[in-house]
Amino acid sequence: MNLKNININERMEYYNVSGLSIAVIENGQISKSECYGLLETGTNKNVKSSSVFNACSISKFLTSILVMKLTEQGILDLDEEVNIRLSSWKVPDNELTKNNKVTLRNLLSHQSGIIDSEGSFTELNSIKIPSMVELLEGRTSYCRLPIEVQYEPGSDFQYSDAGFCIIQQLIEDVTGKPFKEVINELIFQPLRMNNSTLEMTISEEEREDFSCGHNKNGGLVDGKYPIYPYPAASGLLTTPSDLAILVIELINSLKGESKIGLSSSKAKEMIKSQGCKEWTGLGLFLDGSDQEIEISSLGWGVGYQCMMVAYPYLETGMVIMTNTDLGIHQLKGIIGDIYNALTF
Repeated sequence: MNLKNININERMEYYNVSGLSIAVIENGQISKSECYGLLETGTNKNVKSSSVFNACSISKFLTSILVMKLTEQGILDLDEEVNIRLSSWKVPDNELTKNNKVTLRNLLSHQSGIIDSEGSFTELNSIKIPSMVELLEGRTSYCRLPIEVQYEPGSDFQYSDAGFCIIQQLIEDVTGKPFKEVINELIFQPLRMNNSTLEMTISEEEREDFSCGHNKNGGLVDGKYPIYPYPAASGLLTTPSDLAILVIELINSLKGESKIGLSSSKAKEMIKSQGCKEWTGLGLFLDGSDQEIEISSLGWGVGYQCMMVAYPYLETGMVIMTNTDLGIHQLKGIIGDIYNALTF
């Protein structure tokens, strides 16, 4: 891997980025891990390879891997109406669901008919963590309106955090366990993703290697450590190397060499165009085709921006995580500069 014609330290200074961490995948293995800058501006706490960043919406990639594992086990079905196995809450039926019901495939590809209400799905703003049922019923400050289908499932694309909250509730209903326990048991432990967590209460001692969030001017954001109380949608705290392990698991699954028991056919389903948008996979976005297909996932929240990009059949990829929200799309800032400089 080469990052030609780019000086990352200079780019960080240009964009006011406090800290940045990269993991590179070549030949289906982590070939390089590089760290730059500080966990917290104004301190001497350097970013290390074990330093934890907020992955924000890259959490959806993790959730999608879990869903495919559960479909492999027959616990879930991609094309079954989700209400059949939801028990704590149901997607309300209306005129729009008469012909097409909401399925997991719809939810994973953001084509379920669910539209997030304006100003919803903000960072944790109190000690009280909402239950998914409270949230889906519109009884929290994070989502003030009850979740309902607003366009015919499968007919359009609308990026939705609420859709992944429904997936989380479904997984908890069918397993009888908290979402984070299922992730730990089926993903984190077998893959040894030891620096990853979905915990929302982190002790001061544990925060020693956690990256603080920063704004576009390089200052700390309010609360220093913004966390999102919707694990399946945006609750993952992790490192680039741990995310690279997850990407490598997908690469290996395509070859029939999964460590978590994911078949090649399930892995291929994830990176196949879904529904009405050819660039949408299951929990991933797609570009290109065949052996050179590119998969990606972006994370963007208060104080953080990150990107996962990979070419699964070429067994290459990169994870870039920063602790600064530049206020512009990832590809228009330092992450885009690094992505555009990348050559394998």
